[in-house]
Amino acid sequence: MHDVPNITGIQARAVNVPLEFPVRTSVGVVATSPLVLIDLETDQGMVGRSYVFTYTPIALQATRVLVESIGNALVGQPVVPFEIDKGFSQRFRLLGRTGLTTMACAGIDMALWDILAKAQDVPLATLLGGAPKNIPAYDSHSMDGIEIGTQRAARAVEQGHRAIKTKIGYRTLAQDLEIVRALRKTIGPDVELLVDYNQGLTVPEAIRRIRALEGEGISWVEEPTLQEDLLGHAEIRRCSGIPIQMGENWCEPTDMQRALDARACDLAMPDVMKIGGVTGWLKAAALAQARGIPMSSHIFQEISVHLLAVTPTAHWLERMDLAGAVLANPLKFVDGHGQCPTDPGVGIDWNEEAVARFAV
Repeated sequence: MHDVPNITGIQARAVNVPLEFPVRTSVGVVATSPLVLIDLETDQGMVGRSYVFTYTPIALQATRVLVESIGNALVGQPVVPFEIDKGFSQRFRLLGRTGLTTMACAGIDMALWDILAKAQDVPLATLLGGAPKNIPAYDSHSMDGIEIGTQRAARAVEQGHRAIKTKIGYRTLAQDLEIVRALRKTIGPDVELLVDYNQGLTVPEAIRRIRALEGEGISWVEEPTLQEDLLGHAEIRRCSGIPIQMGENWCEPTDMQRALDARACDLAMPDVMKIGGVTGWLKAAALAQARGIPMSSHIFQEISVHLLAVTPTAHWLERMDLAGAVLANPLKFVDGHGQCPTDPGVGIDWNEEAVARFAV
């Protein structure tokens, strides 16, 4: 029996990492990858590592300070994620556990689970009662246009991916159809094609466009309208012949519960940061299992590959590399599958030279 480590300190560093392809959506562009890198220290010498993604560099320093403040408040406590999660709920009940607070707490939660797995000398997937295994991954693309879109699609198929995702919501329906048909011609009939509107449509326009897409072999339509409009999503789903996907913006499992109760989606894809870290993901996976909802991941591929290995209704791992440039050992993909690491913990270690180069 191993003694439970105690938290002795935390380091949070802000970096802004270049992306191979900017993430272009119908509602804006993510040009770089702003990350807060977390090192949670213990009295046994083990360090738990994780990162959070702030979407915009404007939020980097505020998030870094918040992570450090919350982490320093935990100094002296044992590494017991469920108890610490309960403490977060109490501590932030009046403030509200949303936005940057949720992100900071989740980043710390992920680091706590990394420590626990290292303390037991097993991968996170094993600690959670499963085993490391390869998870089918879709290659996640942007609103790239015909030329770049087809090039990326062809490369994904060559790498063995059996699904790709593109972002649509162009100015006209005709443009949406043009890119979808060009991608289908590139990938052939046997590779799944997923589309994401990034909340860019009104409910009537979403219904109109999705009906036009029904003959194009689309496997899911993601966030066609505002994610908080659950009744709107439910109406779109009622009128759609294509499965509706949502979940990347659910904040805590309670948001997921509300969406499932509203029958807003056929599929679920929580974001491990916004859903509440590993602890929140496990609660979300139970909700998905109870409803028979296939569950995919949103970004954070390094930890999501472990979590999908123990998710009863596991569907797709999203391949979108936000942190690879600052990792010593980026997640490997072989024949369209993410390879779950077998080393103790999550498998996150920093490339310190790169961290220094991209430091903010």
